[in-house]
Amino acid sequence: MTTESIATDSATSPAVAPACAPAAPAGPPSVHVRAVITWLAIFPLVAIGMLAMAPISESWHPVLRAFVLTLIVVPLAVYLVVPQLIRGYGALRRR
Repeated sequence: MTTESIATDSATSPAVAPACAPAAPAGPPSVHVRAVITWLAIFPLVAIGMLAMAPISESWHPVLRAFVLTLIVVPLAVYLVVPQLIRGYGALRRR
């Protein structure tokens, strides 16, 4: 078989994709979407944390209050809330 016949064979026979092939995964969300998702996770956690800590931390230095609050909020956001929100965003995006 010559290279000329190979070129014409591949040009005339179209590639046939299966009709029910699954869609390719959509990749990770953009940096802007991740920023919004992170804010949606952090803001409520900080607001609730501030309200919950207020009775016991009134006399604390503001830096100590921020330190304790971030010790609680950051792990909650990183390991629990943000992954759930990203999964939810992925499910909405696939619809």
